[in-house]
Amino acid sequence: MPATLPRFLALGDSYTIGEAVAAHENWPSTLARRLRQDNIPLDEPQIVAVTGWTTDELAQGMDAAALTPPYDLVTLQIGVNNQYRGRPADDYRGEFAGLLDRAIALAGDLAARVVVASIPDWGVTRFARDQGRDPARIGAELDAYNALACAEAERAGARFVDITGISRLHPALLAADGLHPSAAQYALWAQAIEAAARAALRS
Repeated sequence: MPATLPRFLALGDSYTIGEAVAAHENWPSTLARRLRQDNIPLDEPQIVAVTGWTTDELAQGMDAAALTPPYDLVTLQIGVNNQYRGRPADDYRGEFAGLLDRAIALAGDLAARVVVASIPDWGVTRFARDQGRDPARIGAELDAYNALACAEAERAGARFVDITGISRLHPALLAADGLHPSAAQYALWAQAIEAAARAALRS
């Protein structure tokens, strides 16, 4: 029988599933393709993500999903919709910590196999501008969310990758909806996450 490829589970929301781009252009699929091109075997990602999901909705989605651990690589990117709906950062921290603990369990209780990706800054997008949103306030709130996620990742021994800076450097790299990243921006995210994913797969 052929050897089983290392398995990749990606947990998140619209940014993980790749709202407004083709399925093969989302960042988990792009990341898997980059790794395979560098002779690092990896199966196609299993994605548990829906546009609009908050932390509690992702937890419910995981409950309903057909998950078969252990996974060799688990990524987690969640929280933008908590911020968009005006939920308190303290609530986010507790719910994110619970999701991270579940992600680690799905990775065979090996925290080093889990990669947390930060939330991008949608305040720099055309959508935010057209809606008359305050970009400084959005950025500050997302910075607070990301600081909490980073602290929880460090506490647990998981890896954390900041892609927020990429979203701020490339505000024009958007899909047609003016809100979600384009395939070109997702490719930059995948490039940024690749080193952490490589390290996770060696764990």
